[in-house]
Amino acid sequence: MKFMKRAVTLGVATTIFATLAGAEGPGALAQDAATEASETTVSTAAPVEGAAADPATEAQTNESDIVFVSEPVVQPLDPEQVAADAAANATPAQAASLRELVAGMDTSGELSRDMHCLAGAIYFESKGEPLAGQLAVGRVIVNRTESSRWPDSYCGVVLQRSQFSFVRGGAIPAINTSSKAWRDAKAIARVAHQDLWDSPAKGATFFHAVYVNPRWRLTRVAQVNNHIFYR
Repeated sequence: MKFMKRAVTLGVATTIFATLAGAEGPGALAQDAATEASETTVSTAAPVEGAAADPATEAQTNESDIVFVSEPVVQPLDPEQVAADAAANATPAQAASLRELVAGMDTSGELSRDMHCLAGAIYFESKGEPLAGQLAVGRVIVNRTESSRWPDSYCGVVLQRSQFSFVRGGAIPAINTSSKAWRDAKAIARVAHQDLWDSPAKGATFFHAVYVNPRWRLTRVAQVNNHIFYR
């Protein structure tokens, strides 16, 4: 009986060992084969035309391909206005006198609207005055634009109501543009605008003709020929 029991026990143990050995062997081999097949599939896979790309890869590619171009927004300028401003701000050569400075000034170009207002005021208010008197009138207008009490443009100052008697209906009357007086007025306007020559009535913001007496409570600065200047 003991022999039979031992034989049965040995047989059962042998069967269990064989079963375990058989299960472990094929299982490990299958896992290795699956791993190898997976690796082979990954390494040899080729992109398929028309297939959707991986979103992460596509995002990286798109980001690397983006190029930002910054271009300034340029507004076209009026060529006539540019030329007028350049002429108004051009610096002439040194001159020994105001008359020499005026004679050497280029007045052939078109005037901007503001410079036309300045020259027009000089023309109508002082065309019969010497150049120094014309310059003093021009500088009154320039000085006003630099003060907070008046508009900040030449046309704003000249066309302001009840300031200059030559203004008609808020506009400057017609000018004889072929006259020497207009040529001088344009040159003096440039001199006053660029402060190229000292005004004999420095700092003045008011003036009147000698034949009137407005009784202003202002500081008298100078008299230049037929005008008296104040500030």
